Amino acid sequence: MKTVAVLLFPDFETLDVFGPVEILGRLKEHFKVNFYSEAGGLISNEHGVTIATEPIDELEQGGAYIFLIPGGHGTRKEVANTHLLNQIKNTCKKSNFIFTVCTGSGLLAKTGLLEGKKATSNKKAFDWAMSQGPVVNWDRKARWTIDGNIYTSAGVSAGMDMTLGFLSDTFDIDFARKVAFQIEYDWQENKEEDHFWQQHI
Repeated sequence: MKTVAVLLFPDFETLDVFGPVEILGRLKEHFKVNFYSEAGGLISNEHGVTIATEPIDELEQGGAYIFLIPGGHGTRKEVANTHLLNQIKNTCKKSNFIFTVCTGSGLLAKTGLLEGKKATSNKKAFDWAMSQGPVVNWDRKARWTIDGNIYTSAGVSAGMDMTLGFLSDTFDIDFARKVAFQIEYDWQENKEEDHFWQQHI
């Protein structure tokens, strides 16, 4: 059983988390989803969603198979949280794969782990994400990107497309399409172009 560790912080974006969790969580023979935060406890967002979490320090010791960093308005505050950034950096170094959704890539960029790597982010907040890591190879046009073991997606629903893309890479495209069909989701299979990107130039 492979662990999917989801990082939460106040004012995380709901679908950034639960889009990928819906996809990976239903594959119980392959993945187990756990939620973590800086110090553990209940974490809430502006949509009224509250989740019980474990301290991320407990995960740092062994890492995870997939470490998921969502976006949301809370990222604007957390990029100044040196303690959390160090926790993210340490966890990433011990994890097999790193996923970011939306402005979660801004958090990852702030750790320095995206330097010289390809990444994308929410199109509306793209300039903000870029400001967190100016030496990142930012791709404004992409729906999601892959660079080594790091997957980054555009905003909100794009996290679902990226996660299905990961399943296609890990298993095969028919497997990913079957999962998309099961959740009645119209998967955007082309990672190279997000049709929202031109609306926010």
